[in-house]
Amino acid sequence: MSAFSLAVRDSNTMLRRNLLHARRYPSLTLNLLLTPIMLLLLFVYIFGDVMSAGIGGGGADRSEYIAYIVPGILMMTIGGATVGTAVSVSTDMSEGIIARFRTMAIHRPSVLIGHVVGSVLQSIAGVVLVGAVAVAIGFRSTDATVLEWIAAFGLLALFALALTWIAVGMGLVSPNAEAASNNALPLVLLPLFSSAFIPADTMPGWFQPIAEYQPFTPAIETLRGLLLGTEIGHNGWLAIAWCLGLAVLGYFWSTSKFNRDPK
Repeated sequence: MSAFSLAVRDSNTMLRRNLLHARRYPSLTLNLLLTPIMLLLLFVYIFGDVMSAGIGGGGADRSEYIAYIVPGILMMTIGGATVGTAVSVSTDMSEGIIARFRTMAIHRPSVLIGHVVGSVLQSIAGVVLVGAVAVAIGFRSTDATVLEWIAAFGLLALFALALTWIAVGMGLVSPNAEAASNNALPLVLLPLFSSAFIPADTMPGWFQPIAEYQPFTPAIETLRGLLLGTEIGHNGWLAIAWCLGLAVLGYFWSTSKFNRDPK
């Protein structure tokens, strides 16, 4: 069997291991999925009338505001799902199973690859679930073509991959699961400081750079443009650049830490 075949086999084994863990202990996954759903309902039915005042220059009705915030909620779903990845990686490192894997004749990077692929699959499943709730309360994307839907799905998957590698690095440098959860908290909070709920140009002047110069805003604006037919402008290239940059950074950070850590 070739080295590539061994790597695929071992990565597939680690992927099944992580998916079985997620199925047997669903509480963390459910908590991370319920948060964006609750935020979606909260901002639509409680804060919607107030928050929509800054949309479209003169306010927007409920259906327009639902269309506006859904792309941001979908990106927030991905950010929340990666917290579970950081916790899972940290748990593996602290409980000694990694030391056992190191003594076995397996492809070493397959341990991380299993976590990454499993997290991306869970993120996409979470996006589908949140998207179904959004459709149920009135979200519609009638202007998007098939190619735009494919591009939107590709962007979500690429963004999930990038954030997952960052979360894996956070899990590796955390001494325990609680610390990993805290270290990954920015991945949940950053969408709150983006254009997810109101346009960046309606925010206070001192706050606008925080919203503009971070990865979530261009990704949200690109997804919004693909699904709703609004202007994407330079946000598409910025979103791809952020995704590729974070994925490369997270990959090298995670693999170097994993290979160097004696645990």
